[in-house]
Amino acid sequence: MQDILRQALKLALLSALVASSAFAAPQSQDPPSQEPAKTSPPAQQQTPPQTGSQPVQQKDTVTPKNSKEDVEAIGNRNVGKGVNLYSLEREISLGKQLAQEVERSSKLIDDPVVTEYVNRVGQNLVRNSDARVPFTIKVIDSDEINAFALPGGFFYVNSGLILHAMEESELAGVMAHEISHVTARHGTKNATKGELMQLATIPLILLGPGGWAGYGIYQGLNLAIPVTYLKFSRDAEREADFLGLQYMYKAGYDPNSYVTFFERIQADEKRRPGSIPKVFSTHPPTPERIENTQKEIARILPARQEYIVTTSEFDSVKSRLRNIMFTRKVGDNAPGKPTLRTKTEQSKKQPTGNDPNSTDDDRPTLKRRPDSQP
Repeated sequence: MQDILRQALKLALLSALVASSAFAAPQSQDPPSQEPAKTSPPAQQQTPPQTGSQPVQQKDTVTPKNSKEDVEAIGNRNVGKGVNLYSLEREISLGKQLAQEVERSSKLIDDPVVTEYVNRVGQNLVRNSDARVPFTIKVIDSDEINAFALPGGFFYVNSGLILHAMEESELAGVMAHEISHVTARHGTKNATKGELMQLATIPLILLGPGGWAGYGIYQGLNLAIPVTYLKFSRDAEREADFLGLQYMYKAGYDPNSYVTFFERIQADEKRRPGSIPKVFSTHPPTPERIENTQKEIARILPARQEYIVTTSEFDSVKSRLRNIMFTRKVGDNAPGKPTLRTKTEQSKKQPTGNDPNSTDDDRPTLKRRPDSQP
């Protein structure tokens, strides 16, 4: 027994050391989130804040400090490095399992025109990213403005996001951001931290009052919840902003559209407080985040003569999707469909007062147990 406890203590020390480096890894991998304000030239710092109608002024040539800032090196750099217990094969297997859960609880858009278009836009971004896994892209039938990518490249775009985007480049910007979470392997890095923390608690459980019984309880707990793979730290969100800008730029889109979409979301929230979409609830498009994005555009993305802003195909697909959603809602409200009766509607059917002759079957009745005493 003492040998077992001694080995458990060694495991705790090793886990603590590895866990500490795991928590430090995202900080060391995300220098761009802090460098721009310090390294930008004075003239650039004095430039007034940009707005959605005023594109960020870009330089004709830029000098990247490292490969992570070099858009020409995209695809040949190890973006997802860091402490990670998941191999790419295991990450894909994990993502497949999570995707099955998503599709069990969601309704997918199966229109071939819509799905083919969204998949084509996404795959173009993937080809111009640091992705090391294949992507499967599907559209969820939901009014919520949202998109999310699971580990292993299983990517879902809500119909609400497509309808809310004004231009194809805005849709591409949000999709590029989510693709970045996969290329940087944020989901499995989060899971790695959780697993290392769990390993570090085993010796404490063994030495506690429960002993081996406590260890049995520990094994029965499912501490790794799916939100681990979708809820990211502020550093991870900054890195996804940083990489997403590069991916949409590399694919030919105007990176300013990323800013204008954020600004419109922010304006909607100011007009109607509480209306901010859930996708932005944990890391909202704050002025600081928008400003950092503008600085990155000016600092690392060389100017181009032309950008893709939108296409006629985007407009036609958006119109087609709007008709699909309208038809679905009409069908849901069709006569004969099951409906929920409100409390007010139910009370209208009940007579006023305590009528002993009431025969309302909806009212509960109390019965005396046969074995109860009077």
